[in-house]
Amino acid sequence: MPSCSPAPRSSPMTTINPKITPIYQTSVFKFEDLDELNQYFDEPGSRYLYSRNGNPNSDELAAAISQLEGGAGAVATSSGMSAIFASILAYCQSGDHVLCAADIYGGSAALLNTELSRMGITVTYVPFEQLYDLQPFQQPTTRLLLAETISNPLLRVADLRRLASHCHDLGLKLVVDNTFATPLLTQPLALGADISLHSVTKYLAGHSDVTAGAAVAADPEVAARLKQIGVFYGLTLSPMESWLAVRGLKTLRLRVREHCHNAQAVADMLTQHPAVRAVYYPGLPTHAQHALAAEQGNGLFGGMLSILLADDQEVVSQFMRRSQRFPFAPSLAGVDSSLSYPLGTSHRALTPEQQRDLGITVGLVRLSVGIEPAEELVDDLRQALDA
Repeated sequence: MPSCSPAPRSSPMTTINPKITPIYQTSVFKFEDLDELNQYFDEPGSRYLYSRNGNPNSDELAAAISQLEGGAGAVATSSGMSAIFASILAYCQSGDHVLCAADIYGGSAALLNTELSRMGITVTYVPFEQLYDLQPFQQPTTRLLLAETISNPLLRVADLRRLASHCHDLGLKLVVDNTFATPLLTQPLALGADISLHSVTKYLAGHSDVTAGAAVAADPEVAARLKQIGVFYGLTLSPMESWLAVRGLKTLRLRVREHCHNAQAVADMLTQHPAVRAVYYPGLPTHAQHALAAEQGNGLFGGMLSILLADDQEVVSQFMRRSQRFPFAPSLAGVDSSLSYPLGTSHRALTPEQQRDLGITVGLVRLSVGIEPAEELVDDLRQALDA
């Protein structure tokens, strides 16, 4: 029968100096006596108490993402959705009003429409073309605008510098979902945004084996508030997933460049295929915000694109069945390519009117281009479309 006695303490002479931060897979931390406990409360950050309040792995991830974004501090959260939730609560309370770009991830819209409305926080959606003229949508209780650097799924690019200046002139905060761009393309805080957030699940972790989020603030007081919200609501990230996400960050630069290179090759081919009615990718010269995307993205355009096929579900299903390198999976940004169907997955919760207004139609397919050899991806899509 295994012993239940406490593990022996390390010898004072023992030196453990790992190159990689260990996984602190513990829910709670020990104290020698009341003096050490008091030190925890008297000197914030000097010790750890409970992993919901803080853990070396989640703190390492938050610090790394904050550094990538040029922020004053961050919180690592349990998902991208919890990062959005924390970011809005950092500025809003019951009775407040939020503006949101109309082309936004469907899950973000569902959060605003259901849970935040139950908390007394109302929302108005602003068409993309009117993002730089928010005054008609503003109310006395409006606190912020939520937008995406590159929109999901139609890949529209927001001029963040212009948008931040306009928001601040109106006394509003700008919260930006930077998931599609990553800090390697765009750093929203450097362009004037107040919070930049991520679904770390996607590019930052990068291997489709982590569910995580992060919110980074330009102001240290807001960063502290984000951390407080994470602790109180239990949104903070577990040690194991934090460790995996940190590991993913180490190859971020290599992966993102390959994603972008492959997406450009795929987009160029798709524009020439007769079965494709439209290609939505900022790297194409025909894209409405191509010049802005080139400037704001440091010459990179991301690994996401969408295509418009015939307005026929059977045509779309046939294309999905024939593709071997792009499995149908309702997520994105892993090293392996995949495709998704916004009408039936990410934007399913929207009303038919909202879907129609945004261009979320039967024939719209979103492609997440991975880091496989570009020629293999191009050949696979070509043969699937030829059918």
